[in-house]
Amino acid sequence: PRPEFCLMIGDLAEKGTLQELGAMRDVLRSFEMPFHPVIGNHDYLSQTDRSTWDQLFPGKLNYHFEHRDWQLIGLDSTEGLKYRDTYIQPETFRWLDDQLRKLNPAKPTILFTHFPLGMDLRYRPKNADALLERFGDFNLVAVFNGHFHGATKRQVGNTILTTNKCCSIARNNHDGTREKGYFLCHAIEGRIHRQFIEV
Repeated sequence: PRPEFCLMIGDLAEKGTLQELGAMRDVLRSFEMPFHPVIGNHDYLSQTDRSTWDQLFPGKLNYHFEHRDWQLIGLDSTEGLKYRDTYIQPETFRWLDDQLRKLNPAKPTILFTHFPLGMDLRYRPKNADALLERFGDFNLVAVFNGHFHGATKRQVGNTILTTNKCCSIARNNHDGTREKGYFLCHAIEGRIHRQFIEV
């Protein structure tokens, strides 16, 4: 089946260089389908420099879009290059608070960030609860996260929060598994059905 779009959950590069991110952008363009990335900690040049990301993926820091009758929200969950003991930054919360007032709480909603938001997960930002609480009145169906290289699933109410096995050929999975791959997802009757595709 041909997906209608692709979500990229951060760490498109190793060092955040123009060569790495530019090559990855070109690969994504070759899919000939819309792609929607969020920044990961490896997509920074330095702790405070994400200029290459901003140049190659303009408007892809905090943003939302609609597809069919769904609304999708991509958020920056990074704190520069830090990979653990992180905090989601105030700019993300300010943007989100402003935008949530404009969105429809009843529409099925998907949230995607780089750092994992599921409870009790390694590398979860220390203020992840403050982010999820903002969606208390929303029909938040699914949360897709990266950073943790392994398949996890958490559920809060009707919301399923997942991470997936890493796609990187240069890094091992944190959960000790060897498979690499991605989720092929189907939106059916207001729910998301995930299928792991090994590559």
